[in-house]
Amino acid sequence: MKTVVTFGEIMMRLAPPGFQRFVQADRFEVTFGGSEANVAATLAGLGMDVEYVTRLPAHEIGDACLNYLRRYGIGTRHIVRGGDRLGIYFLETGAAQRGSKVIYDRNGSAIATIRPGMIDWRAVFADADWFHWTGITPAISEGAAQVCLEAAQTAREMGLTVSCDLNYRAKLWKWGKSAAEVMPELVRLSQVAIGNEEDAEKVFGIKAPDTDVTAGRVEAAAYVYVCNELVRRFPNLRTVAITLRGSRSASHNTWSAILWHEGTIYTAPEYDIFPIVDRVGAGDSFCGGLIYGLRTRRDPQWALNFAVAASCLKHSIPGDFNLVSLAEVEKLMEGDVSGRVSR
Repeated sequence: MKTVVTFGEIMMRLAPPGFQRFVQADRFEVTFGGSEANVAATLAGLGMDVEYVTRLPAHEIGDACLNYLRRYGIGTRHIVRGGDRLGIYFLETGAAQRGSKVIYDRNGSAIATIRPGMIDWRAVFADADWFHWTGITPAISEGAAQVCLEAAQTAREMGLTVSCDLNYRAKLWKWGKSAAEVMPELVRLSQVAIGNEEDAEKVFGIKAPDTDVTAGRVEAAAYVYVCNELVRRFPNLRTVAITLRGSRSASHNTWSAILWHEGTIYTAPEYDIFPIVDRVGAGDSFCGGLIYGLRTRRDPQWALNFAVAASCLKHSIPGDFNLVSLAEVEKLMEGDVSGRVSR
């Protein structure tokens, strides 16, 4: 099987231990993460060949990040070096009725100053059949948006399947253009689109009728409308997936998804997740699981169920990466939700 390529920014993640607040922390735990790297980690953990493309500063912090990616089997041979710094994000993990909080420190990061022509996309895609990008990358800077477009155009010219995670981040769209101006051209180059309950509304104004995500309840049937509207606006799409998170509290969520595939709607089982260890990266692990399922099986229902099970397990793992095996995901899919000790 050929390679999957993902492209985007990876950051250093600094988090107070446990559930401490920023103001009380006297130390931070260090890991690395970013949406597209998280997808790559899921795929690598499931045994797929995956290359992650980004730009890292040519100093020891960049080296540490590179080593972290390699540790989990992620291909790094097309990563380019340059720029002054690695982006950082600070995470305060919520609990009960107190939500988690993220603070970004990524202005002027290595990938924010990337420019077209810095990456040889034809070389990157030479052995690949799938390219994945997210809406975070074009939000970072004009240069990052241009390079993302350059990559998607080249991928389509070379016959790759292109998938996108809409991934709206309001704090990032500050460089002059809005998501509504930039994203349509990129989505038109994609065959697969993925989002959560709110992404389509925030990017394209497509809202599921009679829904209120802040109330903590989501109904799958309401999001069929969102899938149909996305396909109506972007006829190039052959697959649309939407994750459905019901938030009873920061520690207790329900988790499911729906899939529109070539005119048919599929609904996944719903998981009741409590207590949540770390929900960061859950949507990315869903993307990775769905890509795995669509590339290995022809059954869209299996692919959807696999993606939801994989991302359900992510909630139990600290850090951005979903460090689960194929056997663990399949065990959950078969109905074993007991969490019993394996001896």
